[in-house]
Amino acid sequence: MRGDLSTNGRCYGLNLNSYRSPSGPLDNVLRYTWHDGQLQGLRPPGYAKILLIGAGGCGCNTVDRMMDTGCMGVECIAVNTDRAHLDTVRSHRSILIGEKTTRGLGAGGNPAIGKAAIEESIGLIEPLLEGCDICFVSAGMGGGTGTAAAPVIADMAQKKGAIVVGVVTMPFRHERGRLSIALDGLNKMRRSSNTVVIIENDRLMGLVPNLAFDEAFKVADTTLANMISGITDTISRPSLINLDFADIRAMMIRGGVTFVGIGQSNAPNRSEEAVIRALNNPLLDVSYEGANGALVHVSGDNSMTLSEVTRSAEIVSEMIDQNAYVFWGARVDPALSGMLKVTLLLTGVNSPHLMTGYGLFPVELYNVEPDAGMEEKLPIDLGLYQLESNDA
Repeated sequence: MRGDLSTNGRCYGLNLNSYRSPSGPLDNVLRYTWHDGQLQGLRPPGYAKILLIGAGGCGCNTVDRMMDTGCMGVECIAVNTDRAHLDTVRSHRSILIGEKTTRGLGAGGNPAIGKAAIEESIGLIEPLLEGCDICFVSAGMGGGTGTAAAPVIADMAQKKGAIVVGVVTMPFRHERGRLSIALDGLNKMRRSSNTVVIIENDRLMGLVPNLAFDEAFKVADTTLANMISGITDTISRPSLINLDFADIRAMMIRGGVTFVGIGQSNAPNRSEEAVIRALNNPLLDVSYEGANGALVHVSGDNSMTLSEVTRSAEIVSEMIDQNAYVFWGARVDPALSGMLKVTLLLTGVNSPHLMTGYGLFPVELYNVEPDAGMEEKLPIDLGLYQLESNDA
């Protein structure tokens, strides 16, 4: 069920008290949607299968951080060529790829080795994608394993019928060698995914310049995990005005770059302030101009009013294209205790990574034919002349 601003704000109520699982009350239904780590495949009809697959060191770190959120309704899978790092990552499943290729020692920052590793181990991952509805594929661009494996995994998931959300981290601008590899990987992710969320390390440096190195990157990992859990919680937890998988699918198939933000406020104007905080995500460099869709989910305790919910959706609707689709929903969560929480998803936003080649490289080298070989000189001689003005 949902409230949909594109249909004149009509919304449909859901009486949760009248719903019962086959084995008892509503809290038993919730237990079905929570992944308890035993991976017994207990998913009742009508619940989406959601996977988070982290590829490479950075992607596995996101999986590890996601485990802190409780992973409601999400199966977390860590994939890497580095056995030592994989053993430190918390996940529901861990998969060492390319054991013959790398002997578990990693790809050494070489995407060619990463590609050979994922091709060697496709049979280990492909069966896990069967029946998947939404697949988040997280990776850092610029290294060997994540850059090469993530697009392959995303492509497999799409071919299995899943909506694929790429979640990628871009290297620092001064990492020229890694940056060219990262841009190639980003473009492959764009082609293999329905939509892509991009985080850049340079904005992380500007946000927390004085934090210890390890702590600073934990900020990025936590941000990515919160984004993913914000989306999955929206469709996994029963709501008064529900947003379901069909709503998410309608948003994601529109493609492009996706912005995900989460904001909270207990101020008198908490609906406006929560939306503003959701929009001001410092690790995402995007422009909302041209956004073609929005999903707004509002949570609050029993003091939350209908006007606060609709106002949050109206603010977002007013700032994007008038023809954009806006879906909205709401859930009462007593644990928020006076806080109003807004989870916001915008699709079709603009990012400088896609407009300027990350500011350092020509767009055509990475946006037109990412898999093309090196340019070759053509045996064509053109006579070019400069035209001079005769004006005095």
